[in-house]
Amino acid sequence: MIQRFIEIGQGYSDIYELLEIGRNQKHRVARLLAMHTTINDKKVTSLVIVMEPTDPGKFQPLYICREGIPNPHATKNKRYELFENLAEELDRPIIEIDVKASVLFAEIELYYQHLIGILRMNRYLPPLS
Repeated sequence: MIQRFIEIGQGYSDIYELLEIGRNQKHRVARLLAMHTTINDKKVTSLVIVMEPTDPGKFQPLYICREGIPNPHATKNKRYELFENLAEELDRPIIEIDVKASVLFAEIELYYQHLIGILRMNRYLPPLS
């Protein structure tokens, strides 16, 4: 199985595309994630929609708006509320986890590999088969 992050953007106007992906493919949404971190003393959140793997092909996309949304526990904001509304529509909980910031990694692909490892370890993603 191939599991890959697909970056939509950083969560400004592109959050609407992330929400549309969730609404238009609701039958494939496996999980909704909010990954919290701190960058330059600013608390931010990445929002992720984890899809069920394709069949055939066994490709599992993780659509992400990376580190551009204020952490809702530090600063309430409309963008996170829209994600909460999607969670209600899909009847899925938002799984919240704290992660390292992407700026701590030399390359963004290394960051995404790190996140996939964390998600597998916590059984939010299936292991490779």
